Amino acid sequence: MKAAVATLIASPVLAMNCSDYYNYALEPHGPFSGGVYNLSYMRPDPICRTFNSSIVESTLNTVSNNISDPDLKRLFTNSYPSTVDTAIKWKGYAAGSDEELTFVITGDINAMWLRDSANQMQSYLPLLTADNSSNSLASLYRGVINLQARYLLLDPYCNSFQPPVESGVSPSPNPSASDDTVFPNYTNTSVFECKYELDSLAAFLEVSTNYYNATEDSTFFKKYSWVQAVETVLEVAQNMTVPTYQADGNVSVLSYSFTRLTTRSSETTENDGKGNPFNNGTGLIRSFFRPSDDSTIFQGFIPANMMFSRFLASSAAIADAIGETDLCTRMKTMASDLRTAITAHGIVETAAYGQIYAYEVDGYMGQNIMDDANIPSLLAAPFFGYLDVNDPVYQNTRKLLLSANNPYFMRGPQISAIGCAHDGPGFAWPMAAIVRILTSNDDAEITQQLQEIVSTTDGLGLIHESINTFNVSDWTRQWFSWANGLFGQMILDLDERKPYILQQSFQGNVSVGYDG
Repeated sequence: MKAAVATLIASPVLAMNCSDYYNYALEPHGPFSGGVYNLSYMRPDPICRTFNSSIVESTLNTVSNNISDPDLKRLFTNSYPSTVDTAIKWKGYAAGSDEELTFVITGDINAMWLRDSANQMQSYLPLLTADNSSNSLASLYRGVINLQARYLLLDPYCNSFQPPVESGVSPSPNPSASDDTVFPNYTNTSVFECKYELDSLAAFLEVSTNYYNATEDSTFFKKYSWVQAVETVLEVAQNMTVPTYQADGNVSVLSYSFTRLTTRSSETTENDGKGNPFNNGTGLIRSFFRPSDDSTIFQGFIPANMMFSRFLASSAAIADAIGETDLCTRMKTMASDLRTAITAHGIVETAAYGQIYAYEVDGYMGQNIMDDANIPSLLAAPFFGYLDVNDPVYQNTRKLLLSANNPYFMRGPQISAIGCAHDGPGFAWPMAAIVRILTSNDDAEITQQLQEIVSTTDGLGLIHESINTFNVSDWTRQWFSWANGLFGQMILDLDERKPYILQQSFQGNVSVGYDG
């Protein structure tokens, strides 16, 4: 097992006889699945779970009964409730207020990422309905939206945050960030890490959109600081359209910069914290870092621009519903302009694949042709709703991404999937295999990806961050809540879209398309 490159939780147990889940998830537990992979049971005892949801439990039971394979069934029952079982570190109210707050940790890192927490909530979107009670999924969503709004108003360029003071949970040290030089300055009592990632801003709009569309609860968005947080998001986005050079050649003064003392180039940025030059007139929004928390090579990061455009447009409906007409208009205009910019600068011509989306561009002639496992990715563009899965440019792009022509498509006899610089060459991310299923209508492709996922958990029955494509016992992160929830969400999707696939056996080995 590869050690996670992160600060790990050292939290007290939740109740008597409850193990810290970081240690619990390292060891197999019975009863075992009884399949060829004999997967462990990995859910905490009910008294040790961080949030109990009757609708999650009933959905687990219903969908599990539709799964024939014992190992696939066990992987689903372990993974789908991961966030409610293990990651709701604290839930309560703002001081002196009825404002709900939900502090959601990533799993083995005792901090709340804007991106991760939005995606962790998205796992339960199919189950979300309007509900004012404090023990509902709707309450969890409201608490996440409120806390994300607080964080954005506090430090809008940052990606991950410490527990709210009301929780009584102590801030966690982040040794990786101890030698960071960041502008604007921040305090580590409220911020865990301050990497500016455009998708973090998009994540706030996404979780807001998802809650509103599922509940039609517009009143909630008028109560607290949602409008001010959106205004802050728009301000940051506008600031990040500034080019490196002004028309007269002067170097622009940017509203953000980041450097880190590190031996990994992906953990810091070029040019004393400014990043590589970004040209004027693209209409794209800069992103200094990717959703993997690795630095961008070119700051015109197309997947995050796609995601931001998509959810800026959809969340404009919330602004409209609460009477914020001017804000709604500005959101729609920026979203539309950004879509135009993506089409103009993000689509490039290739000899082998025709028109494709580049992963990153700089507005000069710089293009980075690749993909990263983390969402937003190019592969995930239909999943987060930017375009239709049958879009011809997307399909061209998809063919490239799932081939050896993508430098981060990891191949091997155990699993073949997109990885990223975060864990390096040779480590495929199951998250990318899950996204591949969610964006496919091909039964054979879906079956193959499910087989690879089921067979590579090293017996633990959890979705790891990454796996050595030649050795299933060499993996990172046994407690990665987002990926586990996404797996469960994918199973719910198949239960609706292709239920017969869940009736198949995954007990035998299938080819993973490894070329040697």
